[in-house]
Amino acid sequence: MLRRILGEERGAVTVIPSPHPGATLRRDAWIREILPILLGLGIFVIYATWRAFMNAHYYVAPYISPFYSPCLAATCEHPLATVFGPWWRLTPSLLVVWVPLGFRLSCYYARKIYYRSVFWAPPACAVRDRPASYTGEAAFPWVLQNVHRYFWYLVLPIVVVHWYDVVLAFRFPDGWGMGLGTLIIVADATFLSLYTFSCHACRHICGGHVNMFSRAPVRRRLWEWVSRINITHGMWFWLALGTIVLADLYIYLMSLGTLADLRIF
Repeated sequence: MLRRILGEERGAVTVIPSPHPGATLRRDAWIREILPILLGLGIFVIYATWRAFMNAHYYVAPYISPFYSPCLAATCEHPLATVFGPWWRLTPSLLVVWVPLGFRLSCYYARKIYYRSVFWAPPACAVRDRPASYTGEAAFPWVLQNVHRYFWYLVLPIVVVHWYDVVLAFRFPDGWGMGLGTLIIVADATFLSLYTFSCHACRHICGGHVNMFSRAPVRRRLWEWVSRINITHGMWFWLALGTIVLADLYIYLMSLGTLADLRIF
């Protein structure tokens, strides 16, 4: 806590900040805001790392795990295109997972939540930072966050492939149909799209450097649409994170024989 010392002269009040991280005069339970975020991010990182390196149980016709899509190696259980031959012995997830991972890590909303919850810079308003000094994103390694706009371009093909996976999710070995897995794959593609196109970088691409919207009506309409969904960008972040885990877990359990796909028609 901060130590408050009352001065005798003129009734002055002197506040001496404590050197301990997290020191504050706040009396509310401010840490409750960051604990669920820390827990959610931790679970995702552990689960995603485990599944990405498993290199198994990621395809059950007609579903493919989002962690492995697009599967580009010849050794894939369901390759989209054989870009990498049989010489690629590592998990094929590593060929693509770095793109959505880099996009998410450099996301403006993601920066806010993991700066606060993981690095405590700062953990909350009026709460002392954990780092002894603050350089912002002007020094290494945080200056690399500026690559976010480029990751946005790289993630666009991933979004397209996820919608291609939606089409495949309706094509069962015995013909066209729909199962519970189909709906989960649709949810994954939908929330990934909303998260991607509500991105602050996308909003700038649509409406940035436009001096007069009246002379750029198409860009104005795009900017207005992105601005509307940008308001709930944080919600799309968590929904996209949750549905990718749900889709992968569903396919993993089906592959093990623990679950059977609920066929709707």
